[in-house]
Amino acid sequence: MGGKQLGDYLRARREIIRPEDVGLPPGGRRRVPGLRREELALLAGISTDYYLRLEQGRDQNPSPQVLDALARVLQLDAPATAHLHALASPPQRNRRLAEPDHVSSGIQQLIATWWSQMPVAVLNRYMDVLASNAMAAAISPIFLPGVNVIRAAFLDRELRHLYLNWDEMSIRAVAALRALVGTELEDARVVELVSELTTASPEFKRLWVRHDVSPSGAGVALLNHPDVGEMTLQYERLTVAGTHGQLIVVFHAEPGSPSAAKLALLQAETTRSGLPH
Repeated sequence: MGGKQLGDYLRARREIIRPEDVGLPPGGRRRVPGLRREELALLAGISTDYYLRLEQGRDQNPSPQVLDALARVLQLDAPATAHLHALASPPQRNRRLAEPDHVSSGIQQLIATWWSQMPVAVLNRYMDVLASNAMAAAISPIFLPGVNVIRAAFLDRELRHLYLNWDEMSIRAVAALRALVGTELEDARVVELVSELTTASPEFKRLWVRHDVSPSGAGVALLNHPDVGEMTLQYERLTVAGTHGQLIVVFHAEPGSPSAAKLALLQAETTRSGLPH
């Protein structure tokens, strides 16, 4: 199935690039959006027939040089180019099955003590919340253990009132999921999750077929919290070594900012109410 994944990715990215993006004149009658196959092949220095075989999944062994040429024309960044190369690599038939997700006692202690004044959650590669501290639960119910973050993002309408930049964050979430699952799109859990969201959410379906890939470890969340009002929080995603894709997500505010003061108020209220860690 590696050839199909590669072809799907090339087709999706080809349809995003406009002719004027690569120095071609815009306009003209085009049956499909983006570049034509022959245009992409010409700009990449390969034959149209060879590119067609790649896009149709009939050739699964392009050289690194061909992949780099295609990435250049498709204007892929470094993570997306690495993903393109991974899709063209032979599948690993005997990959050891990942162990069940669990959060180590050391990480549990870390988020409950050292990072106790900041919202922190641990996610797996499917974006399930495996663990979180009281502050994470206080800023959003999306960070309660057992919740799937990306499912909630697209199916829980209340979150659109909580996150003022929901549109931006939803784009990042889908691109991050693509990065986390990588080439393992036939993983049963991935198939189930993507099928559910594609059926239930037109927004997810639109973003998923773009094949955006972004392992970006940082971003900004604009919150309209029901208790303390609007906050601007930065977040960092930190990979947990020795796990199959676990991430620690830490939220923080700029020191001395109004958001930092509101986060401190929320932390004080959390402590008084005795929310569990």
